[in-house]
Amino acid sequence: MKKSDFYYDLPEELIAQTPLEQRDTSRMLILNKQTGAVTHSHFYNIIDNLNPGDLLVMNNSRVLPARIFGNRVDTGATVEFLLLKQVENNKWETLVKPGKKAKPGTEFDFSGIMKGHVEEIGKEGIRIVRFESEENIYSALDKIGQMPLPPYIKETLKDKERYQTVYSDPIGSAAAPTAGLHFTEELLEKIKSHGVNTAYVTLHVGLGTFRPVKEDEVTNHIMHSEHYELPQETVDLINETKKNGGRVIAVGTTTTRTLESVARDKGELVACDGWTDIFIYPPYKFRVLDGLITNFHLPESTLIMLVSAFAGYDNTMNAYNEAVNEKYRFFSFGDSMMII
Repeated sequence: MKKSDFYYDLPEELIAQTPLEQRDTSRMLILNKQTGAVTHSHFYNIIDNLNPGDLLVMNNSRVLPARIFGNRVDTGATVEFLLLKQVENNKWETLVKPGKKAKPGTEFDFSGIMKGHVEEIGKEGIRIVRFESEENIYSALDKIGQMPLPPYIKETLKDKERYQTVYSDPIGSAAAPTAGLHFTEELLEKIKSHGVNTAYVTLHVGLGTFRPVKEDEVTNHIMHSEHYELPQETVDLINETKKNGGRVIAVGTTTTRTLESVARDKGELVACDGWTDIFIYPPYKFRVLDGLITNFHLPESTLIMLVSAFAGYDNTMNAYNEAVNEKYRFFSFGDSMMII
């Protein structure tokens, strides 16, 4: 398939710049993957499309407030750092702008709370930086860090928690697993009272999720790698749900990639952790999923390709065009899509 097969025309004004005041008031497009039929609802009505005995599997990774601004100790020049990956202790791979001001040996001060020392330059200009702080680096980042919002969001985020799911826990993502942003604690309780179970995986989302597909042939694209953990409790709940005739519904493409990667690599679901670079595009035989809750993704992205593999190419592109016509809100802070 060609990258251009996954293009759709999106007016810029439909790209959501801020989250809605109430998480679960987002609109929800429901797509029947068997018939292609589309219906419209709101996320707070999600129970209408869930059955007792179903299982929602969610990614509980928490976003690191990884965008920080430091001043060169020698010149005072301000430089932006984006922490990508912890190498060891307080040593991190970082993106730096402007890079020419962050040569090896350069020292930086971050609001008097943290110091940084550039140790080396790696592939694609990535800097290896050692940070020092009197407090835990995560506590320091909570004080001085900003959320690493996607490049298409131009508005300032007033409340950092709105780029976190209400069930987020282990910190480590460079971007939010956005399909889960629509859930409130009250809605989750209502879902459980309805007889629907919930389970969690952890996949730390990397900035590669925003990396565009540059190859014309989809199969030539090299997927980024992300770390995941699949706990035994989740494996047991999935197996029990399947045995009892319930549906396993993934919340988000990151959850999907975790479950399908393990099932593909191990031949079955087993508790494990590791790295996945699975790239899902049509045609793909899903081993675990019966349903998917996701947001609306960028044209020609690996994420819309994954959705097309699950829902069917024609169904997906028709649903996206319908969402544009109905003026849904798109991308990270946008509306939701449920495929069942």
